[in-house]
Amino acid sequence: MSVAATAGPSTAPTLIQERFTALRAQETCALMPFLMAGDPDLTVTAASLLALQAAGADLIELGIPYSDPLADGPVIQAAASRALASGTTPGRVLEMLTSLRGRLRVPVVLFTYSNPLLNRGMETFCRAAAAAGAAGLVVPDLPLEEARKLSAIAAGHGLDLVLLVAPNTPAERMARIHAASRGFTYLVSVTGVTGVRTSLEDRVGPLVGRLRELGPTPVAVGFGIATGEQAFQVRRWGADGAIVGSALVRRMAEAHGSGADVAAEAGAFVASLRTALDQPL
Repeated sequence: MSVAATAGPSTAPTLIQERFTALRAQETCALMPFLMAGDPDLTVTAASLLALQAAGADLIELGIPYSDPLADGPVIQAAASRALASGTTPGRVLEMLTSLRGRLRVPVVLFTYSNPLLNRGMETFCRAAAAAGAAGLVVPDLPLEEARKLSAIAAGHGLDLVLLVAPNTPAERMARIHAASRGFTYLVSVTGVTGVRTSLEDRVGPLVGRLRELGPTPVAVGFGIATGEQAFQVRRWGADGAIVGSALVRRMAEAHGSGADVAAEAGAFVASLRTALDQPL
């Protein structure tokens, strides 16, 4: 189906927009953990999603495993490999998400790559994702020019297509990406792949301010945030959200390897991030 045949986007606020509006009113920074669907299996993923919600996550980024994850570092690449080995497919991820409707109330942003999406068809994928209860999409390898097409299709199903900017994105292009991003703009804190870092780059703070000046779209910082202290630093910079991925994925893998309750460990880690993020400025 062509973009022209797709139903137009609603003028009502999306789930992600509503969440960030409420958080801004409360002067709260969004906590957005990332986990890989199917690692170690989808039953654990479902339990972990509910545990993250209970621990204080404001939004959740859910990775769909892919065999060639160019934007991901070794921790998340390994998680994707384990998930694929356990038989995880995009269809099964959406089935799992559907099973949580009514219980999972935080907006879920699906993280996927362009090849699986194009193989299924943009229209078909967006329709299925929305029906499963997803609120948005992140497709890191999709250029801005292609993203405009997907964004229109996604918006027709009530989904926000979140776009990424990096510290080395040219200023003019950064402005265009920020203007085109829906829900929030994903500010990558490093020039490289995902992974745990011991510190965040100082230049990220001014970039948060620059994006805030360019328009009202919320700004969330990800790639490299591993501790409560780093999440709090993101809040001090004035960001609307902190995304924590590799540190959580590694914690869950270690729990599974030791025979511990993976969902409980995930919840405990996110609860500690929530406490750090909410301390007085």
